[in-house]
Amino acid sequence: MKKLVIATGNAGKLNELQALLAEASFDIISQKTLGVSDADETGLSFVENAILKARHASAATGLPALADDSGLCVDILGGAPGIYSARYSGEGATDATNNAMLLQSLLPHRGGEPLTARFVCVLVLVRHADDPLPLICQAEWAGEILEAVRGEQGFGYDPLFLVPGEGVSSAELPRERKNEISHRAQALQALKARIQEYL
Repeated sequence: MKKLVIATGNAGKLNELQALLAEASFDIISQKTLGVSDADETGLSFVENAILKARHASAATGLPALADDSGLCVDILGGAPGIYSARYSGEGATDATNNAMLLQSLLPHRGGEPLTARFVCVLVLVRHADDPLPLICQAEWAGEILEAVRGEQGFGYDPLFLVPGEGVSSAELPRERKNEISHRAQALQALKARIQEYL
């Protein structure tokens, strides 16, 4: 069974990726269990940061690596929090403080049209640290931002993201349903269609 390092220290992302990759014939290993530190995310886009993370994990382990860079882009905020989603509220940011910061940022824009947003996920797979042709798959999940948090499932901005056609927040969706329709699920389906030939 081929080994594949998941280049993330985010427990929520890791759990989702492991669940979504459960059927694939790979030995999935978290970079954390191998003592690999988080990469410096110095890119200006999801794609750049995902490539940095994948190369970092592959260089440290000598194994193929899969990285996920994802976040929430709110249209009225010009795409913010975007690549800064995990640290939107500053040093020591948590899901709760990030959600509170987003609600605060959107206060001046309430009362009119729905506040549209999209979750974005970019997955990058490298065969080795210097791979000149990474496999890149990306997807978006469009929705709206709620006025208050709802639900206990998921992580990140899930409690504020109203899922179109479902009438619930992403944090109120059953995990199985989220793993069918989310940005990460869509990107991973695209990846799974090509991963065997790539590796």
